[in-house]
Amino acid sequence: MSENALEITDDKFDEEVLKSETPVLVDFWATWCGPCKAVGPIVDELATEYAGKLKVGKVDVDTNQRVAASYGIQSIPTLLIFKNGEIVERITGAYPKNILKQHIDKHI
Repeated sequence: MSENALEITDDKFDEEVLKSETPVLVDFWATWCGPCKAVGPIVDELATEYAGKLKVGKVDVDTNQRVAASYGIQSIPTLLIFKNGEIVERITGAYPKNILKQHIDKHI
């Protein structure tokens, strides 16, 4: 799992993401996913860099299938940015940190 990002489960998703007063970046991933392993450390760095401005969490799609299915996650990694309980950005695939920051900066 992650050092800096929250582990978000099906049971905690509404509270941690949809009811959050700050924007939330959610990384949908799985342990067996190679590109997810490449993006994971970047997501951790983003959690540290955006502390206080952006909540960052990770959802393991294998153990939290309800949330993944409800948001139509078919490819991983998929990163969703939520603001006021709504998806404002969907990023599918492994991208470098500078690209992810461009997506995030539009929403904080």
